[in-house]
Amino acid sequence: MPTNGMFDVALQVIDDSNVSSGSDSAGVSEDEDVQLFCSTGNTIVSKPLKKSGSAKVKDEEHSKTAKTNAKRYVSLPNRDQHQKFLTDFLSEVLNGAVFNATERANKVLNWVDPDQLKRTLDLELKDEPDSDEKLLELTRATIKHSVKTGHPYFMNQLFSSVDPYGFAGQILTDALNPSVYTFEVSPVFVLMEEVVLKEMRSIVGYPDGAGDGIFCPGGSMANGYSISCARFKHMPDVKTKGLHSLPRLVIFTSEDAHYSVKKLASFMGIGSDNVYPIRTDEIGKIRVDHLESEILRAKSEGAVPFMVSATAGTTVIGAFDPLEQIADLCKKHNLWMHVDAAWGGGALMSKKYRTLLKGIERSDSVTWNPHKLLAAPQQCSTFLTRHEGILSECHSTNATYLFQKDKFYDTQYDTGDKHIQCGRRADVLKFWFMWRAKGTSGLEQHIDKVFEIAEYFTNSIKARDGFEMVVENPECTNVCFWYVPPGLRNVSRDSAEFAERLHKVAPKVKERMMREGSMMITYQPIHDKPNFFRLVLQNSALDKSDMNYIIDEIERLAVDL
Repeated sequence: MPTNGMFDVALQVIDDSNVSSGSDSAGVSEDEDVQLFCSTGNTIVSKPLKKSGSAKVKDEEHSKTAKTNAKRYVSLPNRDQHQKFLTDFLSEVLNGAVFNATERANKVLNWVDPDQLKRTLDLELKDEPDSDEKLLELTRATIKHSVKTGHPYFMNQLFSSVDPYGFAGQILTDALNPSVYTFEVSPVFVLMEEVVLKEMRSIVGYPDGAGDGIFCPGGSMANGYSISCARFKHMPDVKTKGLHSLPRLVIFTSEDAHYSVKKLASFMGIGSDNVYPIRTDEIGKIRVDHLESEILRAKSEGAVPFMVSATAGTTVIGAFDPLEQIADLCKKHNLWMHVDAAWGGGALMSKKYRTLLKGIERSDSVTWNPHKLLAAPQQCSTFLTRHEGILSECHSTNATYLFQKDKFYDTQYDTGDKHIQCGRRADVLKFWFMWRAKGTSGLEQHIDKVFEIAEYFTNSIKARDGFEMVVENPECTNVCFWYVPPGLRNVSRDSAEFAERLHKVAPKVKERMMREGSMMITYQPIHDKPNFFRLVLQNSALDKSDMNYIIDEIERLAVDL
């Protein structure tokens, strides 16, 4: 703006429609007409302008920027326009979100309260485009204020890590931007999925890896597929006639099972009341005696039991249900046996720990999420079944605009119709890439290491004053424990005061660790137990010194409670 403040001056380039459409140049020629406008929009000059020296160079720079911005809406990479930006962007991501974000010396997060974060972040959408420099600034701000889930001390959920090979596969997936429904648009990924899913079925124990499977958006959806296939297996008419002609259907699952079983039963019209919760024992395993009594109760009520959803690695305790006994009951009562191994399925890669899932080979279907215990990038979830062709029989609609049967190639490779989705990411690539980079032996070493570290942590807190186990000997890498601060240790355990005060310890320690950014570990109650910490381990880069740090940090944060 001029120093007198009277009006703004802007340049508008008049595009010559006769210029060849093949030109990629973002520059401005000397012969282009230039108009000057005042801030009110009135034209001051409308003719070719003769410029001198620096003024001419400056006008050319402005014109080039204006013409570049005019083309920013075009969704096509241009080497001249985008290569530097993309190089700079990827450099910011690698430095800020990958390498610096995973350094132990750096924070897991920079906590900012929600209202303040709203004021801090520039999130508003605008009519005009931002510059590349502004986009890089927004990139840095996004990284700064995001939780660094790849940090070694992020142990808050059933996922963590930034696996370098998985990350590479994720980048390639986004660059190719496929949708895996037909061979003609995703030839590599259709074949890749079949290879990976067959190998996973083989590892589960299905003979020769036979059966069917899909990659789907999360373990919840995979559990939903199990309900859909089980219902179709028992009553195929449901696909065309719906629920109206069906009797009341009943599913059985552990009271500690993932909430998705109940949620998807509700979503699919079965109803959450028809998911019968089965009591668990003192270490979180489903009680088979109660399961059978509930099956008999449902039958006596006139309902039709059709499915048991067992769990291999419960979300909180990490318990593995007794799969062999459940398989016996399912065979006896003609029920579909599903195993939700979203969390614990990774143990199948280890000769030492796969016995935790003994009996899974007798199941009808399995949910297994490589993005959990195997630390593949989010999201990477699979549904596996021994019943070949059931996914297509249950879900296909044969849309002729996509799944034409008269294509010039073998249309059995058009696998998308067996999904309830249409468009679908190639979640297989990052996992396949990891698997090739590490080998099956490397995945086994990864599993053995995280179990070894969980065992070390468990033994360490058992020997430390103030720490008490929720489950004395955890089966998985979930370690659930209380920390009783010094000020609470002399209070009677039988008193209401003790339970009330202990219930408040974990939330307060969690607040302090997050405000400092030192680590993230979750907490929760279960049944009648007060809040306790749940450490979950799936990062094989962690070592004994990290476990010692966590113990010391909890003591430090709780010292005055």
